Amino acid sequence: MKNTAEFPWYASKDKLDAFIKLALEEDLGDGDHSSMATIDKDKQNRAKLLVKDSCILAGVSLAEYIFKYYDPNLRVEVFLSDGEKAQYGDVAFEIHGSARSILTTERLVLNCMQRMSGIATFTHQMTQKLEGYNTKLLDTRKTTPNFRMLEKWAVLIGGGNNHRFGLFDMIMLKDNHIDFAGGIEKAVNDVKKYLQAKGKNLKIEVETRNLEEVKQALLAGVDRIMLDNMSPDQITEALKLIDKRTETEASGGINGNNLVDYAKTGVDYISVGGLIHSAENKDLSLKAF
Repeated sequence: MKNTAEFPWYASKDKLDAFIKLALEEDLGDGDHSSMATIDKDKQNRAKLLVKDSCILAGVSLAEYIFKYYDPNLRVEVFLSDGEKAQYGDVAFEIHGSARSILTTERLVLNCMQRMSGIATFTHQMTQKLEGYNTKLLDTRKTTPNFRMLEKWAVLIGGGNNHRFGLFDMIMLKDNHIDFAGGIEKAVNDVKKYLQAKGKNLKIEVETRNLEEVKQALLAGVDRIMLDNMSPDQITEALKLIDKRTETEASGGINGNNLVDYAKTGVDYISVGGLIHSAENKDLSLKAF
């Protein structure tokens, strides 16, 4: 099995194995009858991964892992690695071995790589706009259920940064938390008591909707303040108030057209849900030869 040390922390062997197992069960059911009916079980073949869209390639390491998970005797020869620019007609890798095994794993590999390459490409395009600025680009939890691991991995491959992976690895008090809890001060104090009681060391981020809430978050003492749905001018005012006393993040309504305007404010982070949910899949195919 491929060493997963190069994979992000959330793509552990256990997580990858569980994902692949469920994905194959969904597709295979009681067997790949098309392949079993037409291909001799001992037949050996080879296929190549053809790039049919210009893109930042993503999912190559995952593809190799999937092939080896299903059939350890499959051999992958890689020509283009994750994060490399690929053009129409490029061959990313060749796969050699059991024809049945190649056919059975083909669709899972393509589905993952097409989605991941689309996200990596869009992320790369957005990060290019931030060259020369200190602002870092973040993804969000607006992901596809049970596919988040691969979508966030693709953001990294494209040059972006991951926000928290899930609800468990960072405290983020959004507007509903604050309103339900009875205000920023109470919510933050409750969080600090909770973390102490549980023996957990998690960063605390608070979403703010106006300058008054920014002041409250500063007084409460948090690790990062999210400036939600504010204009660049409003964020500039908020940053003056914060005066580098905590990390800052701009979020809400930010896209390729206004990304630079927000970066010019000097905010530390910009989170864009569209990195994942608005990315278009890239066209890839696996062809026998």
